[in-house]
Amino acid sequence: MSTPWRDEVARVAALARIDLVPEELDRLAGDLDVIVHAVAEVSRIATPDVPATSHPLPLSNVFRDDVPVTPLDRDEALAAAPEAEAGMFVVPQILGEDA
Repeated sequence: MSTPWRDEVARVAALARIDLVPEELDRLAGDLDVIVHAVAEVSRIATPDVPATSHPLPLSNVFRDDVPVTPLDRDEALAAAPEAEAGMFVVPQILGEDA
């Protein structure tokens, strides 16, 4: 027996040019029925006095304030480098290009 959900799944599959066998149509129609009932249940429970939320727990920003500070001195940064030359870090060549 054909159900409205099965017919709808078949219609959408045809629009998407997806070939579904009857067993797949039955399974997807059942899945669609479960989804529609779940949405209906949430819609029934959600009332105007319940505010919409995007997360079940209150979230707060964990970033620090963006406050300008004096940057690290170049010579201090280069002092910790394994190798430096002409005020720059020296790193191994990785692209096989000539220096």
